[in-house]
Amino acid sequence: MNRQAQAAVLLLIGVALLHAGLTDLYLRYVKGGLRPLLLMAGTLLAVTALATAWYEWRRARRKERGACTGDETREHAHREPLMSWLLVLPLFALILVAPPALGSYSAMRAGTALQPPYGYAKLPTGDPVPISLVDYAGRAFYDHGHSLEGRSVRITGFVAVARSGTPYLVRMALNCCAADAQPVKIGLTGNIPPVLQPNAWLEVTGRYTAQRTRDPVNNGPIPFLQVTEARPAPTPHDPYDETWNN
Repeated sequence: MNRQAQAAVLLLIGVALLHAGLTDLYLRYVKGGLRPLLLMAGTLLAVTALATAWYEWRRARRKERGACTGDETREHAHREPLMSWLLVLPLFALILVAPPALGSYSAMRAGTALQPPYGYAKLPTGDPVPISLVDYAGRAFYDHGHSLEGRSVRITGFVAVARSGTPYLVRMALNCCAADAQPVKIGLTGNIPPVLQPNAWLEVTGRYTAQRTRDPVNNGPIPFLQVTEARPAPTPHDPYDETWNN
């Protein structure tokens, strides 16, 4: 492409990054803490594109005044095929179409990423206490439920169902971006709804149970929750869980 086309593509990339960073769209791709860097990158690309376009405009003006060089003549004599503009289509897709967050299909084809936590903060008073799925899973397996004893917890996640029919509540955990997302799973037992739709978000209330299993994908630990109540929940603002590596 010539420089004007390069500037246009660069501007589209910068606008796409700014659009993603200024809306919730960026949460489908990267963790929330990377938003400032995304906005900085988009701004830098947009400014670079505008500077390139301004430079090319000035050069065109000089050409009109008879200052066009031999290199410029050769540049205009060889034009790239219009098919190269098809490279811009993914950018419009990024701006116009928000991809869905990773769900049960990805979760059931990857092993649980549960890791030993650094410690266990004291749970706040009042039951049921809201707790992240990753926090519950770590306390249930590695702390053997000691910090959960006598407590009722409330957890939100999306549904995944194993081939054996075992229902799981899952959150996808991020290190950096959706490309490295890994599932953390807890099994559900007790008062489970008779019909569970994969990818549906649930808010479940329950208590610790010593029941546990191993993930058939990587033999990782999967603790269970004794469900006392379950109800549909809206998709959260950030569908990914970043608490596991904070």
